[in-house]
Amino acid sequence: MRPKRAIIPIFVPHLGCPNMCVFCNQRRISGSQIPADAERVYNDVISGLSRIPDGTAVSIAFYGGSFTAIPAEQQEELLGAAQPFLASGAVESLRLSTRPDAINGEIIERLLHYGVRTVELGVQSMCGDVLRASKRGHTPEDARLSAKLLKEAGFELVLQMMTGLPSDTPEKSEYTAREFINMNPDGVRIYPTVIIKETELYDLWVQGKYKEHTLEDAVEVCSKLMELFDGAGIPVIRLGLNPTDELSGGDAVAGAYHPALGELVLNRRYLKRERALVSKADGGRPMVFGIAPGRMSAAVGQKRCNVIALQSEYGITRVSFKEMKDLNGMDVVRVQS
Repeated sequence: MRPKRAIIPIFVPHLGCPNMCVFCNQRRISGSQIPADAERVYNDVISGLSRIPDGTAVSIAFYGGSFTAIPAEQQEELLGAAQPFLASGAVESLRLSTRPDAINGEIIERLLHYGVRTVELGVQSMCGDVLRASKRGHTPEDARLSAKLLKEAGFELVLQMMTGLPSDTPEKSEYTAREFINMNPDGVRIYPTVIIKETELYDLWVQGKYKEHTLEDAVEVCSKLMELFDGAGIPVIRLGLNPTDELSGGDAVAGAYHPALGELVLNRRYLKRERALVSKADGGRPMVFGIAPGRMSAAVGQKRCNVIALQSEYGITRVSFKEMKDLNGMDVVRVQS
């Protein structure tokens, strides 16, 4: 049995970022107002360890800024503060997030020296026009090169993408996903665009120069992306921004912010499978679907949304689900109609 895993996050908002992306306000996204230093790393790790059960594999994660773009001395201060926890075995590994254009041979040697195991690259899109419109300041080729260097050096690689950015389309998001698959990451994070206060994107939206990436938009496109990554055997380790008091309290003014976005996307994926098993000839008749054990709520959908959709779209009088032991994962079969 694999040990339970936990991450102690250390937020370094905006540290190392050479420019301000149109969508970004890391302090509001992370809920963190004060950049980290060695003392805060120590205190946050001690506090985090006190809440984590024994026998858990713990990682320290530096999130929020572009870690490898900050001055080398500051990188070493933060990474150095984590070393006693690695040496004692209280922490298993270190991970960090950074930009695709902030990776080179010297940086990789530093990360290896300090025991970093996982690097997350905030790629966001593999389409040059989307990156330019979002003021990312790097290119798709930067992402390909940095991913190659990190994989060759033996790091666990996680790629982050966004949907619904300025100039983006569902087709461009699917292109980005396929390009990610070609880079062979160990995991992916998908962040549909959220309009956050005090960002350039918020101003563009207010001026009518940016069309909101709605929750429905995000659910539809992310359901397709999940199919692509699942088919390639690449886990999606996060879908949507982590809920914070700031975002839930009004800082997320529009866009695809929802505390249970992953569940909504899973519901949509099941609905697509259920639709594929139904024909209009079944109108007016009841239907039973077979699903894998433990998947009832996902197949039925939040507030029975999948049941309601099938009844409305196909005129089915009654939709029900039956757990079947011989089914696994996303399997859905038509048992009776």
